Amino acid sequence: MKSVVYKKLGETIYFEKLANGLEVFVLPKNGFQKTIATFTTKYGSVDNNFSPLGEDYPTQFPNGIAHFLEHKMFESEEGDVFRTFAEQGASANAFTSFTRTAYTVSATSDINKNLTTLLDFVQDPYFTDETVDKEKGIIEQEIKMYDDNPDWRARFGILENMYTNHPVKIDIGGTISSINQITKEDLYSCYNTFYHPNNMLFFVIGPVIPEEIISLIRNNQEQKTFRESEEIHRISPDEDAKVNKKSSIMKLPVQTPKVFIGYKEPNPIRQGKELLKYELSLNVLLELMFGNSSEAYEKMYDNGYLDGTFTFDYTNEKDFGFSVIGGNSQEPEEVIKIVNETIVGFKKQPLKKEDAQRAIKKEIGTFLSAINSPQFIANQFTRYRFNGMDLFDVLPTLENLTEKDLEEVLHLHFCEESRTTLIVKGE
Repeated sequence: MKSVVYKKLGETIYFEKLANGLEVFVLPKNGFQKTIATFTTKYGSVDNNFSPLGEDYPTQFPNGIAHFLEHKMFESEEGDVFRTFAEQGASANAFTSFTRTAYTVSATSDINKNLTTLLDFVQDPYFTDETVDKEKGIIEQEIKMYDDNPDWRARFGILENMYTNHPVKIDIGGTISSINQITKEDLYSCYNTFYHPNNMLFFVIGPVIPEEIISLIRNNQEQKTFRESEEIHRISPDEDAKVNKKSSIMKLPVQTPKVFIGYKEPNPIRQGKELLKYELSLNVLLELMFGNSSEAYEKMYDNGYLDGTFTFDYTNEKDFGFSVIGGNSQEPEEVIKIVNETIVGFKKQPLKKEDAQRAIKKEIGTFLSAINSPQFIANQFTRYRFNGMDLFDVLPTLENLTEKDLEEVLHLHFCEESRTTLIVKGE
């Protein structure tokens, strides 16, 4: 077992890579009541084209299969795993993102028993033709529910504008048509390929003793047999910096129109410290240009162009990235105009040091507030780790950012060929 001390944050994290390849991290939090654990695999909705275990050629799997598999994992031969956790005084949950599937348990007692249950059910898949068919009806209802959510539809509408071939533009849950193509054999193929310990990470945070937790997990894994790990061959689609559509209009049942301006990351190949610095710079830039104290925001708000739904965010993974700016607006064309003018204006002149530092300090404050939440740390730690980053490097990286760093990213990301707009109007 090794450890890393983060003096500024007053944290020490303990970790060990087990013989089967599983990475285990423990962050003790004395004074907290609840312990949270996540068991995560580096497998998400975009991983729909890959060479299955033991095969030399790639297979295109139905869209939404990673999310479908997440649902099915909670059903064991003995029954519903949720019920088992409830009987043990714990709550369980799971989510599938573009690049990860995570299983979470939180509890204040019987920690060892609950951690063991989490390990065991994720490593013991049980699928039958009957249960797979039954799940299709459940997920079909979930897809319909999201289809009725204008914000969700708009999110994937702007991604469809950006991307020509990349599966990030496809709803994480898939479509009714695609999920009805999923078979028991498909699920086992995906599970066997991506749920090997060497492709997974186990993270625990709470009032625990690291040595005891790591020993528990090590002993659990040593009692199980795993095949030899193999390199996973994912097939990445060809995708250039140009957007698929420069603009589009979507008709949905909304009372107030919505507007979104998206920028597709032109060169999404960064990982590790380079990615961390880049994405933090972009977050600072978005705050500087469109935060509540910015000239652009005040202008749009004072003129009644937007309401409290106005947001901006940036997402970046290994082979895709994008920023999205927007929200509800009775004057969507005016919002597009001001956002564009703001970015062009920022690119024409050097950033003022005092403005840059003010935005950086705000991002630091946001981060320090977020890491007071064990749930935030549990959910985010793995995402950073899977991209070669360290969640606890966010603070020193932000502190060392300069206006020159921001200017470099400003010109790299906000390119005209990578820009698209989406307006949502009532039907």
